[in-house]
Amino acid sequence: MSLATATMSTTGSLQAPHARSCSWLKTSARIHHSAAFRQAVHASRPRPSLRVFASEAVAAQGVVNDETWEELVLKSPVPVLVDFWAPWCGPCRMIAPLVDELAEEYGDRLRTLKLNTDESPTVATDYGIRSIPTVMIFKDGTKLDAVIGAVPKATLKQAIDKYLE
Repeated sequence: MSLATATMSTTGSLQAPHARSCSWLKTSARIHHSAAFRQAVHASRPRPSLRVFASEAVAAQGVVNDETWEELVLKSPVPVLVDFWAPWCGPCRMIAPLVDELAEEYGDRLRTLKLNTDESPTVATDYGIRSIPTVMIFKDGTKLDAVIGAVPKATLKQAIDKYLE
């Protein structure tokens, strides 16, 4: 459309000749209704019914803290997988279901624990946790391996399998 072919309507808005047959193009009030409509649609859209929050993930696994670290991890008769996490960490929430699945798969052969780095900074500092999520594997009180970041389940499983008999 060139500026020369545009005409002024009686409402004072600039319109193209082909727009005269489209009543919805002639009024700006419909644009405002459109925004209201979008808001109504957004408000009424279905919300996901299943969300995994960090607090729910903790309930599925054992919890360890500064006070219980030695007893639950260092003196454990079975290998221990410790998930270092924090409630505000998005990637931690992403791997929480994977760690839950691994806990179920390995059962009694592997103890799976979670340590909130915000609530237990001493252990996190002692083991040099600078990035979360970090998953560490311990056996006989010794740190054997660490996996840093949100990684696929297969990567975690491969790290665990190296140390299980």
